[in-house]
Amino acid sequence: MIIPVATPDDPRVSGYRAVKDRDLARDDGRFIVEGAIALEQIATHGRFPLDSLMLAESRLEPLAPLLARIDPALPVYAVAQPVMDAITGFHIHRGVLALARRQPPQTAAQLIAALPAGPATVLAVIGLANHDNTGACFRNAAALGASAVLLDETSCDPLYRKSIRVSSGAVLSLPFVHGGTGEAILAALTTAGFEPWLLTPTNGAPLHTLDPPSRLAIVLGEEGNGLPATLLSQHQRVAIPMANTMDSLNVATAGAIALAHVYAWRTTNRA
Repeated sequence: MIIPVATPDDPRVSGYRAVKDRDLARDDGRFIVEGAIALEQIATHGRFPLDSLMLAESRLEPLAPLLARIDPALPVYAVAQPVMDAITGFHIHRGVLALARRQPPQTAAQLIAALPAGPATVLAVIGLANHDNTGACFRNAAALGASAVLLDETSCDPLYRKSIRVSSGAVLSLPFVHGGTGEAILAALTTAGFEPWLLTPTNGAPLHTLDPPSRLAIVLGEEGNGLPATLLSQHQRVAIPMANTMDSLNVATAGAIALAHVYAWRTTNRA
């Protein structure tokens, strides 16, 4: 349902007002989705209900095929670009925003139990604080065959607008949980038969020498300090060989290399 909005103070678009200031402070169970790619993902997978859309008028025609697939009763607020910028507090050059609702949280054990039987790879992240890295991890996981992502309670919110955008919408399609301690996540994984590979720059088995187990969890740590020593002492440490000009890789890059190794091995060995 296309609804023209002419002024920034229209109460119907209050959920989009001052987006940057509200992104990290929303407590109403809703979150913002930005861009046509992310909107395509949320519309296709249906994991998160939409409350409304706000589109720049210039985007209505290009997005007509996608809008035709969305509930016709859903409010689609059509605004001039200057009005959209005034509502959000900055220039939305993509001209596409949506307001969606979170779903009741799962535990790591619940998500793992819902995964299909047989070979599987999941990505677990502990202490990841950067929204760009979080989004990149989701994009890599979706592209390289992971079945799910598990984030501990100290990691940042994957449904933050920037994380969704950097993930190319993968946060909206790939199953994930966000909560619990790193210890609890690894305990749930091992109880369910997953073997954790904890990535670390030093004192780990070289990644390229390892054959993945049938059910594998690739585990990444925080950007600065990596994974806690207590966890590294309990599970398989894995390292990516590097030239000695650098001491480590970006966490999302390291995850992508590990996922690519596993994906290639599984594809070749059909396991």
